[in-house]
Amino acid sequence: MSPPAPTGGRRVRVHGESLGLAYNLADLSEFLRRAGLDVDPLTLAVSPLIDWRGIGPEYWGPETGR
Repeated sequence: MSPPAPTGGRRVRVHGESLGLAYNLADLSEFLRRAGLDVDPLTLAVSPLIDWRGIGPEYWGPETGR
């Protein structure tokens, strides 16, 4: 997961391919599902499969209100 963008959201990449912008864990879960990755949405924040860059899953940018 890229750091939060100045306008909100975080770029999701899987194996170097950009899948889009996620604004919360539900968005991230959907991007990963579409990419064929079976990840439990309840554990995404602490999953070793996710490389949180810049800041952890608690901040997604201005548009999320957090």
